[in-house]
Amino acid sequence: MGSAALTYLLLLAGAGLMLAPFVFSVLTSLKTPQQFATTVPLSVPDPVTGANYTDLFGERYDFVVPIAVTAQVVLVLVAGQLVSSVLAAYAFATLDFPGRDVVFWVYLSTLMIPAVVTIIPLYSMMTEWGLRNSFAGLVVPFLFGSPYAIFLLRENFRSVPREILDAATVDGAGVLRRLWHVVLPMSRPILATLLLITVVTQWNTFMWPSIIAPAPEWNVITVATAALQTQYSGNWTVVMAATTIALTPLVVLFLVFQTQITRSIGITGLR
Repeated sequence: MGSAALTYLLLLAGAGLMLAPFVFSVLTSLKTPQQFATTVPLSVPDPVTGANYTDLFGERYDFVVPIAVTAQVVLVLVAGQLVSSVLAAYAFATLDFPGRDVVFWVYLSTLMIPAVVTIIPLYSMMTEWGLRNSFAGLVVPFLFGSPYAIFLLRENFRSVPREILDAATVDGAGVLRRLWHVVLPMSRPILATLLLITVVTQWNTFMWPSIIAPAPEWNVITVATAALQTQYSGNWTVVMAATTIALTPLVVLFLVFQTQITRSIGITGLR
């Protein structure tokens, strides 16, 4: 009994440590700058104020634009990466063609290349094509499947029993029909996990948008949040309001897909 209590105590301490920054963000976003400067970080706002959120969506900051741009970027990239990753992973997992394994492992080895190394070539290409400060410049370099996503899906697709695929073939199902009606329904947990990973990654991206689209009309939410800080003022209460807004969709998404994520972790562990 003592061991169980100690385990729960450690888990609660870890949960508190992880949640503290998010609680700090929410509490700070509901304070005035004076309260933030004169109270301890995790103190409850007294009185609670919504002025920071009002300022964000007012004429001064117009935070609606970064949210709209970010949502569109994430939607396009998630659709493009999931479709291309599923197709590529399915080909690597079930189709036989010359050099399949060599191509896969060479492609997977690109995971070892730091993202920073590709920034200058990508920027030069996008600028030469006239895509700087444009929506296309934000999404084109990352529109197709990532090595990590393809690897994850390939391993999952390979676990689908071959007998089921053969039975579908005997029933007259072609390559794409087997993918749509057999493989994808059996891979829903891992697809939900990959969806969440992709959304979080693209929602939080900062370096590439700040380089290729610095114009205010194309600022994503991370770049716009960083721009709230000036040389002479941190604007921390407004920054925390923006941070809270940025976190909310991700928290909701996790709550919606937590069952599928748990199932995918269990399935992966068994394999």
